[in-house]
Amino acid sequence: MSWLESITLGLVQGLTEFLPVSSSAHLRFTSAFFFGHDAGSAFTAVSQLGTEFAVLLYFWPDIKRLVLAWFRGLRDRDRRGYDYRLAWYVGLGSLPIGVAGLLFQDLIDGPARNLALNASVLIGFGLVLAAAEKYGRQRRGADQLTLRDGLLMGLGQMLALIPGVSRSGATTSAGLFLGLERAVAVRFSFLLALPAVFASGLYKLKDIGEPALPGQVTSSWGQILVATLIAFGVGYASIAWLLRYVENHTIYVFVWYRVLLGLVVLLAVLGGIVPAT
Repeated sequence: MSWLESITLGLVQGLTEFLPVSSSAHLRFTSAFFFGHDAGSAFTAVSQLGTEFAVLLYFWPDIKRLVLAWFRGLRDRDRRGYDYRLAWYVGLGSLPIGVAGLLFQDLIDGPARNLALNASVLIGFGLVLAAAEKYGRQRRGADQLTLRDGLLMGLGQMLALIPGVSRSGATTSAGLFLGLERAVAVRFSFLLALPAVFASGLYKLKDIGEPALPGQVTSSWGQILVATLIAFGVGYASIAWLLRYVENHTIYVFVWYRVLLGLVVLLAVLGGIVPAT
């Protein structure tokens, strides 16, 4: 991997991680179209640590409160309030993607990174996002989150192991279908991603610098560090913007973007401009 590519992918990761457009697909597309190969799932997973550190910093008061409430609730049944339950919702909701990631690691690292597949699911789940925005009642606030919400949004997050689905898009769609307010669904989506992304990124650290799979390129520790730091800075700046945006706007603009980008990539693959793998 060149330094230009690592810097570019760090910027792309930071700009797209929190938008419902699939950062992993954007890393895949950027590598294929501008650098002629695939940066690989290890680069994607580890660079996402930067954006999740941005979430950790931005939501630190909330995260600290949830963690403390969880430990207090474990010691004292009388202190098991809403924050204690919410901490469990985040933890249990993170299990599906962790289990699926371990069971299907070979598919995730290889076949799931097919450009035609990534473009197709980018379009398909964009339409799911549109349906969620249109038909979701958005009547339930943050104090009405339940374990069922956490588990079902966690199942949606599991689908994001395929580049193109989008972790935030899948969990936000699930939340909207469950009747949660848009801002509530997005905010819980941020919290839900923390355990899964940190676990995935730390697990994939062992693959940095290792021989790449066919069609993929190897990155150095220096390059992944630079990309992760860039993703952190850009990602932190984008969190506040997205939270303000979803409070006052629909998410149809992201749907149109997903569909158009997916069609462009599909046409490029079918036309032989870029190989699918």
